[in-house]
Amino acid sequence: MATVNDFYNAVNSAADFSSQEEWDNSGLLIGDPECEVTAAVVTLDVTPEVIDFAVNAGANLIISHHPVIFRPIKSVVKGGIPFELASKSINAICCHTPLDIACGGTNDALAKLLNIPVEVGDNPIIRIGRIDKKSADEFAAYISEKLGAHIRYADAGKSIETVAICTGSGCSLLGEFEADAFITGDASHHDFLDFIEKGISLFAAGHFETENPVVDTLISRLKGSFPDVRIINSSEKNPIRYI
Repeated sequence: MATVNDFYNAVNSAADFSSQEEWDNSGLLIGDPECEVTAAVVTLDVTPEVIDFAVNAGANLIISHHPVIFRPIKSVVKGGIPFELASKSINAICCHTPLDIACGGTNDALAKLLNIPVEVGDNPIIRIGRIDKKSADEFAAYISEKLGAHIRYADAGKSIETVAICTGSGCSLLGEFEADAFITGDASHHDFLDFIEKGISLFAAGHFETENPVVDTLISRLKGSFPDVRIINSSEKNPIRYI
C-alpha cells in the first residue's frame, strides 16, 4: 500500500515543492508521512464539503492546489479546516505555486483546454501562445464556451494573435510579457484600465474556472503512479453564483 510520503514524492516529481514562492505554503500541511493511503481525493480547494466527500469515499488523503494553511494561524479549533482534517485523520498535501509553474500544471492545463499551443514565458509562471486572429468579442465567446464560464473582458482595440496566460490572479504580472491578450482568473476594475492602457485585451475567466482543469490532469498522473489506489475527483463546484 502506498503511503502519504509516496504521494508527496509523486506530486513533488510533477511540481517541485522547492520552487514555491517565498509567500507560499505548499507541501504536506496536515498528517503523517508514514500513513497508508486508503484512497485519495484531488481538489482545487479543501472545503467542509470536500472533507465530507473524502470521509464518505473512505479517503484519508486530500491533494489540493490551494493550501489549507496559508496565512499564520493562532488557533486550531473545531469547525476550522485544519482541525476537521486532523480530527478525521485526513492528510493534506497542497501544491500551490509549484503547480502553476510546472510543466503540465495549471497554466498548461488551461492552455490545453483552450487548444492554445504555448511556451514558457520569461517568467516561468506565464505561458505564451498564438491563435488564429480573433477580435476580443470573438475570443471572449470562445473562452466562455470552452470553460463554461462567465467572462469579464476589456477590449484594447486590436485583433488578437498572441496570448499570455496565468491562471488564478495574474494581473500583477503586467509588464513581464508581450502579447495582444492576457487570460487570467481575477481582475479588478483598475486592472482592466491598466491593461487597456498597455494595449492588451484582458480576459478574467474566473479563479476557479481557470485553475480547476488541472485537477483531472493531476488525477491522471497520480493514477499512473498508483494504479492500486482509488484516486477521486472531488467534483468541487464553484461557490460563486451569478444572476
